[in-house]
Amino acid sequence: MLRLSLFVLGSLLMLRVSWKALKNPGVHGFYRFFVFEGILALVLLNHPYWFTDPLTPIHCLSWLLLLCSIVLIVESLRMLKKYGGLKARSDAPENLSFENTVHVVDTGLYRFIRHPMYASLLFLAWGTFLKHITLINTGLLILITGFVVAAARVEERENRRFFGSSYTEYMRRSKMFIPWLL
Repeated sequence: MLRLSLFVLGSLLMLRVSWKALKNPGVHGFYRFFVFEGILALVLLNHPYWFTDPLTPIHCLSWLLLLCSIVLIVESLRMLKKYGGLKARSDAPENLSFENTVHVVDTGLYRFIRHPMYASLLFLAWGTFLKHITLINTGLLILITGFVVAAARVEERENRRFFGSSYTEYMRRSKMFIPWLL
């Protein structure tokens, strides 16, 4: 009952933050909402297992992914704030304020990957999944991964439209989520 209550409360909070995006399935925020919902469900389903045998190899890999998730989100937000410049964008009223950059950020972490925040969400989802692998959790992970990819592709379309050829060139020089791989 507690987990269900926490899921409902978390969902209401995410609804409030994502309300504008949910009205427009053509924007990245629409898909990102479902990523957050899936991760919330995964965390609530798996939290009883987080410290069960915490030093097994699978749990160590999980902890490593969770740590990478934290590093990625902190560093990517820092880089956006430092190099992105912020300005309200009338073409993207659904965006959260930190997303309204006016410069393509292609330095630091962004030099290698275009979507470190989405990579952070993938690492969070995979790290949480590894705490307790079940059929339901596997289905959730597949959905989360699909929604992350969809959000990234839609955001790239938005960025090409806003930034033009500089973003297209940036796409050629960088990977989507994992340096040198994907």
